[in-house]
Amino acid sequence: MEQSTQLSTVKRALLFRRVAQPSLADGAQQQLRHMIVRGSLAPGERLVEPELCEALGISRTPLRDALKTLAAEGLVKLRHNRNAIVAPIDVQQLEHLFEVEAGIEGMAIAFATQRMTNTEIKRLEVLQERIERLQHGDDLDAYFELNQKIHSLIVEGAKNPILQETHRRLIGRLERARYAALGQYGRMEQSIKEHRLILDALKARDSERVQALMQDHVRHTGEVITVIFNSLSRSATKTR
Repeated sequence: MEQSTQLSTVKRALLFRRVAQPSLADGAQQQLRHMIVRGSLAPGERLVEPELCEALGISRTPLRDALKTLAAEGLVKLRHNRNAIVAPIDVQQLEHLFEVEAGIEGMAIAFATQRMTNTEIKRLEVLQERIERLQHGDDLDAYFELNQKIHSLIVEGAKNPILQETHRRLIGRLERARYAALGQYGRMEQSIKEHRLILDALKARDSERVQALMQDHVRHTGEVITVIFNSLSRSATKTR
């Protein structure tokens, strides 16, 4: 009887490990999302399945599952009987995306003022101090990573899983536009200052002020990036 119980315990532990570990599709999805956001896979680039399967070390089934998920996020465009492609950046859609993002993150931080612990706010403060040390440098990748973490922690701080899921489905397209514009993005120093004002209002638990600051911050970012992509689009049209 004791041996049977031990075996049952082992089986449960192994089952938990299988469930807890990310699937092959999840792993491929994360890697492909990173490559698309960082521009390693450019807008319009063909996603050739045999090449991707070899590069990622997976079969076609988990790859196709990953591509379907990325298509739902707006990062991949599936085509009937043809290779999928990296979705082009829709300049006209950017403004609308940032409007929605401003609403989501404004709502998130209003909840976060009520629900984040002092320890969680301290984590944000540490990240803010790190990002402030970058404002006069040129390490854009480090800035991008820290900026992502700050915004993600704020959304997590709302402690609303539906809001978090909505944010996750939207954020890939926005982060891709942000990253693509980084080389021409002259707003980094101002953005970091806005982060400091947001953090101070969050520490003061001033939900009305912090919500307004966050919405303005996201809108300002969206305005700058939309102008950049409109300019790039006009330049591309002229050279055709």
